[in-house]
Amino acid sequence: MSEHAYRRVNFGVGPLEVTETPDGTLRVRSTTPLAPYPERVIDRLFAHAAAAPERTLVARRGPDGQWQHVTYAQAAAAARSIGEALLARGLSAERPVAILSGNSLQHALVALGCMCAGVPYAPVSPAYSLLDKSYGKLRHILAMLTPGLVFADDGARFAPALRDAVAADIEVVVSDAPLAGRKTTSLDELLATVPTDAVDRARAATGPDTIVKFLCTSGSTKMPKAVINTNRMWSSNLVMETAAWPFLAEEPPVFIDWLPWHHTFGGNQNFGLTLFHGGSLYIDDGKPTTDGMATTLANLREISPTVYFNVPKGWEEIARALEHDAGLRETFYHRLRMQFYAGAALEQPVWDRLHANAVAHCGERIVMNTGLGMTETAPSALMIVETEVMAGQIGVPLPGMELKLVAVGDGSSRKLEVRYRGPNVTPGYWRAPQQSAEAFDEDHFFCSGDAVRWLDPANPDRGFVFDGRVAEDFKLNTGTWVSVGPLRQRVIAAGSPYVGDVVVTGHDRHEIGVLLVPNLAACRQLCGAFADVPAAQVYAHPEVVAIFAALVDELYAGGTGSASRVARAALLDPPPSLASGEVTDKGSINQRVVLAQRAATVDALYRGDPTLTVWVPRSVAAAGNSH
Repeated sequence: MSEHAYRRVNFGVGPLEVTETPDGTLRVRSTTPLAPYPERVIDRLFAHAAAAPERTLVARRGPDGQWQHVTYAQAAAAARSIGEALLARGLSAERPVAILSGNSLQHALVALGCMCAGVPYAPVSPAYSLLDKSYGKLRHILAMLTPGLVFADDGARFAPALRDAVAADIEVVVSDAPLAGRKTTSLDELLATVPTDAVDRARAATGPDTIVKFLCTSGSTKMPKAVINTNRMWSSNLVMETAAWPFLAEEPPVFIDWLPWHHTFGGNQNFGLTLFHGGSLYIDDGKPTTDGMATTLANLREISPTVYFNVPKGWEEIARALEHDAGLRETFYHRLRMQFYAGAALEQPVWDRLHANAVAHCGERIVMNTGLGMTETAPSALMIVETEVMAGQIGVPLPGMELKLVAVGDGSSRKLEVRYRGPNVTPGYWRAPQQSAEAFDEDHFFCSGDAVRWLDPANPDRGFVFDGRVAEDFKLNTGTWVSVGPLRQRVIAAGSPYVGDVVVTGHDRHEIGVLLVPNLAACRQLCGAFADVPAAQVYAHPEVVAIFAALVDELYAGGTGSASRVARAALLDPPPSLASGEVTDKGSINQRVVLAQRAATVDALYRGDPTLTVWVPRSVAAAGNSH
């Protein structure tokens, strides 16, 4: 147990029930029953608008840098007007609304209007419109969904995509900057629509199985699929999360959040918890990049969250900033009840630094939480429900969730794939019956592709540890399986703070290699380089070279066999990018895309190409065994 107390957080999930079927498969569920959940998520908007009409629902900084607020009363009125306008256009699941914009006040109002009218909406990654100039994924999504209306909050920014990828017979709505040469509708026109009882009847006609939205998968190796999200999925999952974290219902939560609404983490969990509990969400226009973190930190110096969500890269930067910024510590910890991360593993050194910062400032730790889930589970399936937690834990199944643990592989490569069944699981993919059927097993459990293992096999109530993606693992040409997830975590932990991320190589090769994504800021600090010194010059500095050489020695010596022994490494420069699809909107690296797009670099890593600086363990090089 820690010598430092944790700030009070009550958890609400009881013991687990574990049963074994005749074939040895395990079924796991919580003994805590799932509480009743509302038929419609949108009803919470009107309940809170009646109870606290002037409370802020969502806010974002305007052009003048000041916060612009939308209250619950304003949001409810706008949603009814927009909903009435959508009904007049005859929109439906067959002709839904596609939202191309990022997080914004207007995006929120259009989404709420769709929910009022019972018209599904599909938030689409802005990267498909703004970064991918071929518009390949955008065209695919629009063809798959056949929207009757496309919304973009900024007509000027999205003009090329709207002109090139959106058919002329689809209505385009913008908040400002109407398109030249194409008829567009102003959002103000929708907001000026006088609502009637028709929109209220439409809302009442929706139910648990009504489709609320389509969330697109990342399309890392294939084109995106549209995951059907129903009222039942979203509403039940919000009740599940509240069962795990009852403190959310004690006072309206306050979030300051950048996580994109076209992802289930930001759009379903964070926006959903705000709406469900009558909270306030401040849109953070930053993100975990060098430039974006400056915006995030400025916002955190002003807004005190009750729960703070981020991805591991963001937490790493925040931990560093908290050590040196007293004003940030004062605001950040003022009313913080819990910290939460998802999207990738948070390394223990970052975790420890966050705890040290909290203890130094408040005399107590703040609980760090996470779980496991996916777009198809709306998103949460497992959640941690204890305070003493270490990196890698993912918790226990939430009430109403049933897990099926299926053995994959054998011997040392044996893993347990976790599969899901519950009211928060999607009924399938839109207009993709074969892919939907393939996603479920014979007992109608959704096959996640994620592997888990017991934290403590003697005490199942401690829950699970993430054990990587089944599909990411590969075999060396010796037939030895390599478990990528745990190996990535080990490399990042050993290389901290100079390694930001890593891509593991070795499929059908004789040994494991790694492509290291360096932390340029940490490398600059190590060798005293100024910001104007080119990255290549920083990485060639003797002190930086020595760090990476020592890391490879450590990783090789710490391996217990060919399945865990890193035998060569190189820097991945230039770093993976969002535009190429190598990095997701949440800042995590897509291993498969990087390996596909950097195949030449992987080849150079193994053949010792002189154009690439490759480190091999000194013990191997001295023995003349490097290839």
